[in-house]
Amino acid sequence: MSGPLVVLVGPMGVGKSTVGQLLAARLGTAYRDTDDDIVAAQGRTIADIFVEEGEPAFRALEKEAVARALAEHDGVLALGGGAILDADTRRLLAGRCVVYLSMDVEEAARRTGLNAARPLLAVNPRKQWRELMEARRHLYEEVATAVVATDDRTPEEVTEAVLDAVELKQA
Repeated sequence: MSGPLVVLVGPMGVGKSTVGQLLAARLGTAYRDTDDDIVAAQGRTIADIFVEEGEPAFRALEKEAVARALAEHDGVLALGGGAILDADTRRLLAGRCVVYLSMDVEEAARRTGLNAARPLLAVNPRKQWRELMEARRHLYEEVATAVVATDDRTPEEVTEAVLDAVELKQA
């Protein structure tokens, strides 16, 4: 199966972009983020898409972006936090090297501040983050070939743990 060497999934703020870029550098390959693809194609932020068109419209754009990236990209790919909500996307991830980057709510609060810049966390962010994770954790685990905890680890330590988990050490 062609496609990405590694696909990173996990909640918002877990460090998929940071770790993905470090991982790509270590593997000598390209990095791509489907959220960045959506922003570039739409010419506006994800928060703006949520406000102007709603979550269903964003999820449709996300589904297309993920399918395109899985077909086109052969490096390290990071998916948006909610990409795994779509059953077709989960099917497309089957048989691929998918790493779920996990973290607990205290780590999420420390990293992101759980602020209103995240459209799904605008009201009572800690409670909403917990509810999102309760709804999504099993889906992340379903698509993952490896799980790497990010709590109390630097991005470099997480990158090393991902390399160990997927046995892709190079350079």
